[in-house]
Formats: sequence, C-alpha cells, structure tokens
Amino acid sequence: MCGRYLLKSPVDALRRAFGFVEQPNLMPRYNIAPTQDAPVLRQRREPKGERTLQMLRWGLVPSWAKDTKMGAKLINARSESISEKPSFRSAFRRRRCLVPADGFYEWRVEGTRKQPYLIARRDREPFAFAGLWERWTPKEGEAIDSFTIVTTDANALLRPLHLRMPVILAPEDYGRWLEPDAAEADLLALLKPAPEEWLGYAPVSPRVNAASADDAGLIETVGAETVAA
Repeated sequence: MCGRYLLKSPVDALRRAFGFVEQPNLMPRYNIAPTQDAPVLRQRREPKGERTLQMLRWGLVPSWAKDTKMGAKLINARSESISEKPSFRSAFRRRRCLVPADGFYEWRVEGTRKQPYLIARRDREPFAFAGLWERWTPKEGEAIDSFTIVTTDANALLRPLHLRMPVILAPEDYGRWLEPDAAEADLLALLKPAPEEWLGYAPVSPRVNAASADDAGLIETVGAETVAA
C-alpha cells in the first residue's frame, strides 16, 4: 500500500519532469498523509493534452458518497479490481491523474516496534504514481476534488517490507495514463510493479509515524540497513 509519501523537488524540476502549465509556489513536503491536500496532475481535453497541477485531497470521495468520511478509507485503489469496484470504476474510465512524488514510506515490524523505511528512485529523480480523482459535490458549499493512489503487488526488492506497492509509472507512460480515450486493456497493462533496479530503500526516523511531523530530518538515514539507496 502507500500511506505516506514526500514531494520535495523544486518546482522547476517538477515542471521539467511532468510538463504542467502552472508556476505554483510549492513548499517541500516530507510527510504527506491521508486527508491532506497534495499536488496532483490532470490533463485537460482543451487545449488538447495540456497538463495542469492542482491541490486535491488525498482519499477518494466517490461522487455518490453521503459525506466525505469514506475518503479516509480510499487512499489506495487495488489495480486488480480497479475497473470493477464501484468506488473506482468510473474514475478509472474517465478521471485518471498523476501523483508526483520523490519517495514513499513503508513500515516493517522489527521486534516490538515498526521501523519506517524511505523508498525512492536510485537516481533521486521525481516520479509519478498512477492515480484516480473524483469530484464530490455537497448539498451546500464548494465541491471537493480528491484522489487515490493505485497499488499493485510489490516487486522482489520491496517484498521484505510489504506485499503491496504503489504503481510507479515510467515517464514515457504518463501520456498513456492520462489519455482520456485510452483503451481499458492498455491502461491495465501499465499497472504493474516497478523494476527493482529503479528503487532503493533505507531506514529513517520513526518521527515519520506522526502526521504532524514534516521536516527534512525525517528522511535522514538511521541504522545500518540500506538497500541500493
């Protein structure tokens, strides 16, 4: 699964990587947590292919939900059922997005405690999770746009940490994932584990367990176990 992640790359680096049109003032985020707002990339039909970056709430709230509470349970969408599950199937067909990140956290039980690990690309480049988004409109007040991160089976590198991992798209597949009229079979083919050689991981501070913690010290390596980080 994916329950916390970070995005700290400068805006210029993110624009080069993802090609969005805005020039936002983004602060580094070292511990993005469910129900918080985070940057998400969507594609407009007009002008055709234009990508836009906006802040959406993490935890997908289906358009038919009675309230926003469901979002806290829908931070991830399993790729195996994404085209069938009522919470996700409409978004999968029509509202796909990219969730930019510099890394994500996973926990492993070690003795009597859970040790967090930071997982990132070995080249330290930003990347994108496959995501879905939805718009929920209350009877009164403004609409809320929210998103979820698609997950798949963990690759061999990450399996010692968790059996699931977020879908990390190759840069050449960003356009395919965002294409409004893409065939379902083509989209499902993208939802696979990332190659082991892309990633590395290292143990980091247990302070990341607290959603209120958000500083550069969270990603400093602690202990000795580091795997191709």
